[in-house]
Amino acid sequence: MTTFSLATAGLAFLLALAIGPPVIRWLRTRSLGKAISDEGPETHHIKAGTPTMGGLIIFITVAILTVATNVVDRESILLPLAAIVVLGGIGAIDDLGTLVGRRYEGLSWRLKVGVLLAFSVSASLVLFYALDISSLNVPWAGSFDLGPGYIVIAILTIMATTSSVAITDGLDSLAGGTVAIALAAFGVIAIGQEQDFLVRFCFTTVGAVLGFLWYNAHPAEVFMGETGALALGGSLAIVALMTGHWLLLPVIGIVFVIEAASDIIQIVYFKLTGGKRVFRMAPIHNHFELLGWSEPQIVTRAWLVGIAGAIVGVALALQV
Repeated sequence: MTTFSLATAGLAFLLALAIGPPVIRWLRTRSLGKAISDEGPETHHIKAGTPTMGGLIIFITVAILTVATNVVDRESILLPLAAIVVLGGIGAIDDLGTLVGRRYEGLSWRLKVGVLLAFSVSASLVLFYALDISSLNVPWAGSFDLGPGYIVIAILTIMATTSSVAITDGLDSLAGGTVAIALAAFGVIAIGQEQDFLVRFCFTTVGAVLGFLWYNAHPAEVFMGETGALALGGSLAIVALMTGHWLLLPVIGIVFVIEAASDIIQIVYFKLTGGKRVFRMAPIHNHFELLGWSEPQIVTRAWLVGIAGAIVGVALALQV
């Protein structure tokens, strides 16, 4: 089964490569070019007008291959697939508010949080009541059943992971590459648990993301937008919860933790000190840009940190 899952990943890569050009052309003909905030680094202004909502490439690829190869007699896989579809749709609506000229309105901040919370609650209830998942796996200590308290933890995990991935999506290939690394790690963990359906979903999504990165490589032809970031963040969280190793998410997803923490630290410190800053600009990838690091340097180094975190996370998972 693992061999077939790897083959599906390769097929996902090829399918994403194939549908990339027509999707990008469609986005351009619809003038779905992203506006760049004046508050960001000046080097980003040249990116204005680059098509956004490129997460559709991932969305379409994963949906097609999951339905074709991984749904029959595996109803549980509909949950991470729902994260791709539902959160991708929410992200697409939100992306409409970030276009050059802003002919459309995206989601307000409160509505966006409310919708994400509603999805997180729904997914957590499905995990607990429908899939009977309520475990926490702790390295060297074993597995523990958390009972109904698991629902609250699952909600927080999905919300935090989705938001962190969205924050990380600020440079070409940064969020896509780090999510692919994290999903591959949880795919390996699922192999050890003989969760073949989950292995295939992880590897299918990794293949789709790698195909997307072909067009998102610096200088990007297309951005994933919230369409991709929310979908990938939510599905990553659900995959982690389904393995029971959600406690390892901060290790395997160390880059997301650093990115989100830098944003929180900057905001809190700014308010407490009346305008002072810890970083030149948050999140931290912008800080490194202002220090003189090139965009490819930042992304490559983030991938290296992500790979190291994934290796440590998988090693810890083997200790349960």
